[in-house]
Amino acid sequence: MDLQNMLGWLPEWLWNWVDWNALVADVREHWLLYLSLPVASAVIGYVTKVVAIQMMFKPIEFVGIKPFFGWQGIVPRKAEKMAGMAVDILTSRLISVSEVFNRLDPHRVTEEIEQPLMRIMERLTSDIAERYRPGVWLALPDFLRNRIIDRVKADVPQTVEKIMEEVRENIDQLFDLKHMVVTNLVRDKHLLNRIFWQTGRREFRFFGTAGFYFGFALGVVQMITWLFFKEPWLLPAFGLFVGLTSDWLALQMLFRPLQPRRIFGLRVQGLFLSHQQVVARDYAQLLADQLLTPQKLWEGILHGPLSDRLADVVQRHVKQAVDEQAGYAKPILALAMGSRNYIEMKQAIADALMKELPTAVQSVNDYAEEALDIRNTLVTKMQALSPEEFEGMLRPVFKEDEWILIAVGAALGLLVGELQVFVMLH
Repeated sequence: MDLQNMLGWLPEWLWNWVDWNALVADVREHWLLYLSLPVASAVIGYVTKVVAIQMMFKPIEFVGIKPFFGWQGIVPRKAEKMAGMAVDILTSRLISVSEVFNRLDPHRVTEEIEQPLMRIMERLTSDIAERYRPGVWLALPDFLRNRIIDRVKADVPQTVEKIMEEVRENIDQLFDLKHMVVTNLVRDKHLLNRIFWQTGRREFRFFGTAGFYFGFALGVVQMITWLFFKEPWLLPAFGLFVGLTSDWLALQMLFRPLQPRRIFGLRVQGLFLSHQQVVARDYAQLLADQLLTPQKLWEGILHGPLSDRLADVVQRHVKQAVDEQAGYAKPILALAMGSRNYIEMKQAIADALMKELPTAVQSVNDYAEEALDIRNTLVTKMQALSPEEFEGMLRPVFKEDEWILIAVGAALGLLVGELQVFVMLH
């Protein structure tokens, strides 16, 4: 059967417009080149996605000549802003600092901290007594020194419990969660990258795969177009179009549509949103295990911007405890030491205790992790977010600078298209 009979179904004007015999001969002679067009287009679609993903996270620090000639990953470059936005969602939708800290039992905390604190107070009592009454303390008989130390230590649990009760009741005034989270993530950009990367690793893999198949489909169209027209501008134009549209489409597919829809009988929803239960679990576990740990929470309380308020609480209770220990002997003690020395001694005890607290509270970590139960709290509440709220937690990673990723994809597609022209015409 000749070619005209095979293509007899074509309109007469199209049959007359194209030299089909020459076209078939061209395909037979250069079939490998024609086949390379959809393959190259698929590679463009895939590579531009991989590059886009890498540009989100790497490099950690700026590489190049500031401010314009170079690049820093979008996530580490906007670490402070992204961390701030994450905390805003965290505190407004997911977790209440006061609610979580109310789970701590002051009496149980006191029990956990008692032994290390007793050792600390024994040393502090000796050091401060010798500092303010040089020679007198060492001259005392051992049994008398031990009685004084035992009396001081006996009052420690009650004082610690009072401090913990006040901390628990006023945690919002004593602890800045946002400052703690932002400071840690800005300081450790690797951790910030890890949180977003591990949370979206399945979706990022899809990102590259979707680019490959979408690029291949457009490459078939590109091949057919080149077959008929052979205009040099066609290949770079298609390369640009593939890079541009496949990046944009893949980004949209991560978050759109927000609500499940039926399209051609298939249930369609943005990938992050359709996997909300799994993504929420991964995201919450990373936050709880890497960022909102008891150790980091204590550090934020003891060394954060509101730590001076905690110091005031500690000083007030310690000074009160010292006065109560002095009892009726307080006027005599103040007279013997001098009022000024007595006041300074109380301040020194409070300052020394505040300095030792970071070490002492580490013994509470196991109990605090169990009692605060931050991991399960975050998982449960994140999984219950609406699609709109859930998108608000993750989309900021992409949204502001996604145009840059799309532009880079388009530029890479254009360059590959130019290379294709050189290959096809030579």
